[in-house]
Parts: sequence; C-alpha cells; structure tokens
Amino acid sequence: MNDEAFQHSIRKLLKTVGVNSQQEIEKAVQRSLAEGHLEGNETLPARVTVEVDGLSLALDFDGDITLE
Repeated sequence: MNDEAFQHSIRKLLKTVGVNSQQEIEKAVQRSLAEGHLEGNETLPARVTVEVDGLSLALDFDGDITLE
C-alpha cells in the first residue's frame, strides 16, 4: 500500500464532501428563509454519515448548524 496516495485520496474526498456540503446547506437555508420556512434564528440539528464500501464502515457525526 502507498501510504502517501492513500492519505491524499482520503483528504481529497473529505475536502470535496466538505465544500459541496457547505454549498448545498447554504443554498437550502437561503431557500428556506426566502420561502418563510425559517426565521433566521434557528439552530438546526445535522448529521453526516460517512460510509466506506468494502470496509463495512459507517461513521455518524452529529452537530448543530446555528443561524444566529
């Protein structure tokens, strides 16, 4: 196994997930604000699940997204 390639591929995946997730969450919040579904002062519970096929690995991370 090439540790450097392995580590690089993990970092690349996580960076892609982080950037794309943030953009999609921002769009969804703006849309919900515009439609009146959110007031802008909420705290939204969030969960991220990372699954790796071939390893039978599923990791859940919980947190909050605060709008104010």
